[in-house]
Amino acid sequence: MALSWSMDKIGPIGRSALDCALVFEMIRGSDGLDPNVVDASFNYHSKTDLKKLKIGYVKEFFEADYATKENDQKVLDILRGLGINPEPIEFKFDVPVTPIRMMLTAEAAAAFDELTRSNRDSLLVNQGRNAWPTSFRTARFIPAVDYINASRLRQLLIEEYHQKLNEYDVIITPSFGGNQLLVTNLTGHPCLVMPNGFTDKGRPTSISFLGKLYGEAALIVLGRAYQEASEWDEKKPPLFSIR
Repeated sequence: MALSWSMDKIGPIGRSALDCALVFEMIRGSDGLDPNVVDASFNYHSKTDLKKLKIGYVKEFFEADYATKENDQKVLDILRGLGINPEPIEFKFDVPVTPIRMMLTAEAAAAFDELTRSNRDSLLVNQGRNAWPTSFRTARFIPAVDYINASRLRQLLIEEYHQKLNEYDVIITPSFGGNQLLVTNLTGHPCLVMPNGFTDKGRPTSISFLGKLYGEAALIVLGRAYQEASEWDEKKPPLFSIR
């Protein structure tokens, strides 16, 4: 189901970065149905020299105090062991990012408009202050003027991201670090999410690699190298093991 037409991103889930590349090769490009799809190139090559990639990491996010910090730090250590030296970068923008989130809220409310107007939203279990049904209802009070101004800010954010960070083929960030999830939703930059360990309660954790617009190939190159140097992609829940 759709949540936000201009921010939802279709992508494969696979056992490995290479599996994702194989699926991506089949689903990318125009299909004659969606006028927004672009026939961009996907120049993945398994022999790409890792050291030719320009890689950065969001220093502020890694230095924050958060639960999965140790797992994320080990990712940088593994990459450095491969001869890669990620550069510390800032993930800060002059454009105010948080107010633009109203566009996601409004689009989500539009996608679930029928559910809200039929009162079937009251059948959903979670009805708390921050639950989606509440968000769908309150979004109907977003002024059109504010939405249009947010749309203009979104375009400025896309341009600023390109100007400040386009020199990097891959940017490494904690998956829930700062506002990177919201920013890349708004700008459309691709992301490869990789398993990198478990919590004390046995829940899987992840690291995120951000790419340039239409720069998925570099993500696959780095992701595959990281997986081959680590063990987490080989882990399987006990009930998934082949007997």
